[in-house]
Amino acid sequence: MRTRKQRCEESRFCQLGCRRRRWKLETAVLLTTAILCLLLLLRIDIQNKKSQNTTDKPKFKPEPQTSPDLFLRSANKCERNSSASNIKGFSTLPKHIQDFLFYRHCRHFPMLLNIPGKCGGPENSSDVFLLLAIKSSPPNYERREVLRKTWASERLQSGVWIRTVFISGTTGDRFEKKRLNKLLQLENRKYQDILQWDFQDSFFNLTLKQVLFLEWMERFCPNVHFLLNGDDDIFANTDNMVQYLKGLYDNDGSKHLFIGHFIENMDPVREQDSKYYVPVQVYESDKYPPYCSGGGFLLSRFTSRTIYNMSHSITLLPIDDVYMGMCLEKAGLKPSSHMGVKPLGLNIPSVKLDPYSPCYYREVLLVHRFLPHQIFIMWNEIHRQDLVCGKKALSEQNDTNM
Repeated sequence: MRTRKQRCEESRFCQLGCRRRRWKLETAVLLTTAILCLLLLLRIDIQNKKSQNTTDKPKFKPEPQTSPDLFLRSANKCERNSSASNIKGFSTLPKHIQDFLFYRHCRHFPMLLNIPGKCGGPENSSDVFLLLAIKSSPPNYERREVLRKTWASERLQSGVWIRTVFISGTTGDRFEKKRLNKLLQLENRKYQDILQWDFQDSFFNLTLKQVLFLEWMERFCPNVHFLLNGDDDIFANTDNMVQYLKGLYDNDGSKHLFIGHFIENMDPVREQDSKYYVPVQVYESDKYPPYCSGGGFLLSRFTSRTIYNMSHSITLLPIDDVYMGMCLEKAGLKPSSHMGVKPLGLNIPSVKLDPYSPCYYREVLLVHRFLPHQIFIMWNEIHRQDLVCGKKALSEQNDTNM
């Protein structure tokens, strides 16, 4: 028989064994729980990242990025109209005016760079609220880079989408032209925001550039709500533009809208030494129709389409903003003025005040003639959280100048 001592030792041994088994079981449960919690956290993190990606990216279904589009690439080379030399006084005109008259009839050029899926395809283009169409010559790389980082950045603004295209022709001869075309190719490969046609990019071809873009828009982005037409040297407060356009009463882009810096009763410039010289051989009338001066203007989808349709029967004029006014006049529509559009800059009340104070620019829509570094600085300044404006800011400026 076992002694009392043996029985106690056996009992103690059993208790130790039970404790060990319980400890192992508890350890296994804790490890299992920890692993399950870790897996759950990883799953939540993955879902959050997917959600962020879905929010940050457009819900478009882009068309294949064929570049250039086969249809647009097939444009035949436009032949010179030699009969233009029979126009009275032709021989007295400057060469660039003669060239314009020789090729004035040309409206179709091969497309070198295209982004057919920019608006998600024609059927999804209504997802784009504001399309920024920026005229830019090939060498203006620095301007385009700054705009992409500032007011022309593609983004979801106040719940609506902003999309951007730069419209360009070609410049330079032989090797320089080839290099600049390569520059635009590289940019488009990275950003998918260049439209380029094979025509000479010059001041007198700005209207041609405009008409080519409107044709492109009608095909690839027909249902965009609104459009900003602008140069690459403007400062555009696109935040304010979205706010203004969203606040329009009963107009989602399906009705007439054309706003900018309104001009009327303007005479054509007849002095040959002027950049804006337009002789009677190009434009006979002694008055331009009402129009909005260049730099930039906002228009609706309805008005953009109307201008494009009118342009088919209106001879090209080298002054692009006047040409838009001609198309509007033929359609029985009028441009309008907006106090937020300042093509000639701002009227600062005192020479003692900083003309580039962000307080003057945070409420505007558009100001013309900005250098790239000025655009970059101003965009960041007007978005400062600690920006103080009003009487206090003016007082601080005056104190600094004393």
